[in-house]
Amino acid sequence: MAERLIFPDLDSLAQAAAEIVVTSAQAAIAARERFSIGLSGGSTPRPLYALLASPAYAPRIDWPNVHVFWGDERCVPPDHPDSNYRMARETLLDRVPLLPDNIHRMPGERDPEAGAGAYDAHLRSFFAADGEDVPRFDLLLLGMGGDAHTASLFPGTAALGETDRWVAANYVEKLGAWRLTLTPPALNAAAEIVVLVSGADKADALDAVLNSPTDPDRYPAQLLQPENGRLRWLVDRAAAARLSG
Repeated sequence: MAERLIFPDLDSLAQAAAEIVVTSAQAAIAARERFSIGLSGGSTPRPLYALLASPAYAPRIDWPNVHVFWGDERCVPPDHPDSNYRMARETLLDRVPLLPDNIHRMPGERDPEAGAGAYDAHLRSFFAADGEDVPRFDLLLLGMGGDAHTASLFPGTAALGETDRWVAANYVEKLGAWRLTLTPPALNAAAEIVVLVSGADKADALDAVLNSPTDPDRYPAQLLQPENGRLRWLVDRAAAARLSG
């Protein structure tokens, strides 16, 4: 069963998420001397990333043993204002002592199919080194849009039905744009998924995802069902307005 945690506002949600990241990082590094985390784009994780880079949190993580990945990326260069990588770099990556080789960004500037194939191959090589045949992220941070998309799995798009590839190039008709995204089997291989949802504009979608009959073509976030992991929804009061119980 997925866990639901409701917070008064985005700031308190971010603080709770920061504690989860710290705890997960400390446990993984103690066990295996490495912590793998997948980052989300969008506006909701910004305060979380800022907290993780702050004096209150940054010293609690052994950053040289952290490996950073992404759940999705816009098909733009890494210095583009829309780049998920750029947002994470400006708010977090440039402010903590991460090793450059431990930052594994999605190549959004490449041809979409080529970029997806390259990142898929990179993930397979990285996790194979640990004897894993799935992308077993220690922690995967995701968000959800007002249309119930997560990562770049949008309603009605082809990548929703992907069962073999870990990374797909997904064309989003309503945006008129390509995205690179982790696929459902890659997302659900994570040891832990934390979904951050903030804002009243997400309330209808969140209620539908959590309480409506399963229809992932319409509500892609319903695809989040870790096979052997933990799923937590961290939501603020505005996003939870339609939930009951």
